[in-house]
Amino acid sequence: MTGPDSNKIFAAFLIAGITAYLAAFVADKLVHPHDLETDAVAVEGGEVAGGADAAAALPEPIMHLIASADIAQGEKLSKACAACHSFDNGGPAKIGPNLWDVFGGTKAHASGFAYSDTLANMEGNWGYKELNYFLWKPKAYVEGTKMNYIGLKKPEDRAAMIAWLRTLSSSPKALPSEGDITAEKAELEPITEEAAEVVTEGSEVSAVAGEADASAADSAAPADTAPVDAAAPSETSEPESEESSETAPAEEPAQ
Repeated sequence: MTGPDSNKIFAAFLIAGITAYLAAFVADKLVHPHDLETDAVAVEGGEVAGGADAAAALPEPIMHLIASADIAQGEKLSKACAACHSFDNGGPAKIGPNLWDVFGGTKAHASGFAYSDTLANMEGNWGYKELNYFLWKPKAYVEGTKMNYIGLKKPEDRAAMIAWLRTLSSSPKALPSEGDITAEKAELEPITEEAAEVVTEGSEVSAVAGEADASAADSAAPADTAPVDAAAPSETSEPESEESSETAPAEEPAQ
């Protein structure tokens, strides 16, 4: 196509290009975007959750609960472990070892059982402290253990289980001494109390941040917003009942 028509098409493309360039140039001059140097609403304590996790990396002390622990409850909790363990004197190994005399015994106490390499090479005996750590979170205490169980989270349940395991012996070991109890509390209580304080502090920070956000939203609302009728009944949702989280019985140490 030649002649006047081709010239018109070329002129149209040229004008469109010049218009687009001019529009971009004018927009760049009129609009000056920039990043905020500080947050519009400052929220402190952003690492509270991580601090709580770090502070709660150890179980609660349980030795002070052993003397009064519910041994029957410990035996009841062990029922879920019977598929993998036997508990009677001379009982056979199953998926896990027999647990008679496990309390006070070496970490790999059952002769001939194929323990995980980590547990087989661990030194020391199963005492109150060691069982508290293990039953709280097995895979954290024995990395690589074959026992796939998340642990007993309630200190009362761990105390009941350990108190019952202590009875599985022809000569049960002594109850914790006052010195043992004091030493355990000195080691673990400051950690768990710090976790509680950090969690509480995190809740307060969240509340302050929520109030700041609400204030910012109110100030940004249109001026002609209709006022709230103070006499109108407010709608509130009733809190849902919090179900008790019963932890499933734990399997005993030994894989």
